Amino acid sequence: MEEEDRMYRLNRVAHVAGFIDQEPARVISGVRRQQNMPLHERIIPYLETAGLYHLARLNSQWFWVDEPLLSAFIERWRPETHTFHMPFGECTVTLEDVAYQLGLPIDGEPVSGCLSEFENFMENGRPAWEWFRELFGELPPQSKVKQMTVCYTWFHERFRVLPADATEDIVRIYARAYIMMLLSSQLFADKNANRVHLRWLPYVASLDDLGRYSWGSAALAWLYRCLCRGTNRNVVNLAGPLQLLQSWIFWRFPCLRPSDFNRFGFPLASRWAQYLPRNDAVDQRVVAARLSLDRLRVHDIVWEPYSTPDVAAIVHPEILLDQHRRLWTAVTSLIYFAAIEWHQVDRVMPQFGGVQHLPRLALNIDWLHAKDGRGGDRWFPSYYREWHEHWQDRHASVLPVDRVDDPGPSAEYLDWWCRLAHRFLSPEVAFHDPRPIVLTEEARHRGSSQAPPMVQVVDRPDNRRVDRRRRIGTRTTDREWRWLADQLDEGQGVGGQGGDVDHRVPRRRARRHGQRDGGGRARGRGPSGEYHSGQDAVGEDIGGVGTGMDQGTYEVGGSSQMFADFTTAAVGMDIDDPVSQLEFFRDIADILGEDDGTHYRPQMDEGHSQFAEHQPHVQDVQPGLPVDLNEPAPSPLDPWFALGGTPASAFSVVPPQAQVPLVDERPRRARRAPLCGTGGHLIGQLQDDDSDTIEDSD
Repeated sequence: MEEEDRMYRLNRVAHVAGFIDQEPARVISGVRRQQNMPLHERIIPYLETAGLYHLARLNSQWFWVDEPLLSAFIERWRPETHTFHMPFGECTVTLEDVAYQLGLPIDGEPVSGCLSEFENFMENGRPAWEWFRELFGELPPQSKVKQMTVCYTWFHERFRVLPADATEDIVRIYARAYIMMLLSSQLFADKNANRVHLRWLPYVASLDDLGRYSWGSAALAWLYRCLCRGTNRNVVNLAGPLQLLQSWIFWRFPCLRPSDFNRFGFPLASRWAQYLPRNDAVDQRVVAARLSLDRLRVHDIVWEPYSTPDVAAIVHPEILLDQHRRLWTAVTSLIYFAAIEWHQVDRVMPQFGGVQHLPRLALNIDWLHAKDGRGGDRWFPSYYREWHEHWQDRHASVLPVDRVDDPGPSAEYLDWWCRLAHRFLSPEVAFHDPRPIVLTEEARHRGSSQAPPMVQVVDRPDNRRVDRRRRIGTRTTDREWRWLADQLDEGQGVGGQGGDVDHRVPRRRARRHGQRDGGGRARGRGPSGEYHSGQDAVGEDIGGVGTGMDQGTYEVGGSSQMFADFTTAAVGMDIDDPVSQLEFFRDIADILGEDDGTHYRPQMDEGHSQFAEHQPHVQDVQPGLPVDLNEPAPSPLDPWFALGGTPASAFSVVPPQAQVPLVDERPRRARRAPLCGTGGHLIGQLQDDDSDTIEDSD
């Protein structure tokens, strides 16, 4: 049970799989943007030097993503292990998939640095906007700039068409603009999807050095981070290289891929460029996709889809270089600026032609999942020095693979997986549970399950309070509750009479929220909306105030009145009700108990002692609150990173450019008639026979 609790610890926090019954038809919208810029022949040599030419070839087509299918896979993504938990075992997107699907180089330096203030961290650094002027010859107008980002449309309108008589210096400027838009739209797009960040200036400043970076590991790190955020039940949008994820699904699971897509080229993701998924009844389709994943067996996945002669005939030779191939099985860190993830291929050995062994405990990096680069600029190679050193020692962490003719999970692994894994997400009435069966002889003779030796890495759990971990991947903060918690944290103490708790507010905290009278004493606003006189100074208890109702309030100190004012206005709770009042203060005490272990329990008089026996014992884990503190952010327009400001000189050079009409080259999806809406079309799928078991698949 300890291993199961560790492997599914986020189910009790905010993982969507822990709330699947409350949100059975949750669909995440995919955020995608097409660069829609022509690839000029004079720019291609710079893209080949940078290792981004194959990715640029994918940019000529618009990729539609099947949102219900991706949502069903995201429900099975586990941030604890960085793998998809399937009924037959684990699988994930690896560096090998990135090389084949997108044609990106794997070996090289990490894509890292800082997000702003380059002059403070780089040798011979200069202010970002001065650097921008030197690299592009001009500055964008004021209306196209927001902090450290430039509007996407300005790049598109200004650098779309390369002049026929352009000099080599002009070609380099257009190549820089193309690469910045390619990285911002295809690989590292965020949820805004309409801004180009200046973080790429140090990279495009020297086009000849772009080829020394590991773009493949950075793209996989960003995909992992987006998937880890997407598992949060409060997240509704998904960014990142979604064409990589969808192409990986279609290549690995033939039963889920669309038909009539048998011709393909390199990179392999181009095979699905013309795929147009249905856009109707998405809630019913995600339920059907979830059921399809629950029905998958071990023979339904293609462990080695790239070993066929057809793939070997079209793959580019540089992808198969030994310096890139040997890192496909490296258990190491994946770095993309502040996003640090872990490449745990020891849990998916059949994808490399081996036998899946009994895995060790997955590395806990919840602390890294809570970091996104906001809250001040840093030089990440120094701030995350340990994880950069793991990548530098990546060749020492390569796992040997004993290839077999029949790759797959061993009998010991299947027995362990059936006992501990959460294998099914659909209701139990949807299909027969095949766990109580006998494993076949084929699985018993598949090979040894001994784990290969690996470099041991120390866990980095997230030791913050539980309610803050609930918001990993969202922008919701506890700003509106922080001042309330600070008052209790600094004002709690044990009284001298009867063990009553002293909830006096410190004077320095009162200065922030109250007003001071002529005598220098703080004044607080009471429940009636009027300020108290100076006789109730900070540090003195304020008794209960009459409310005009028959029921009286409890004398629990002056801070309780501030609780009543705040919660009555913000939550709409009836504070005068003794039962609801006790539940509210008990929930607030449980939240604060995560930090200092001191719990707030209001004292009840003897007249209401019948409520005391129903009070549960306060634990160190926050219970479910009557108020949802994890609501999504009200504005999705804020940038993902907290960035620096823009100098005034950046807005006073170039007048606004003339607007160029955009050409919409996206294929149009045909609208289909909606389904019946009653779920009757799923009856045939829900009727499962008893033969659909692991015994048949193994």
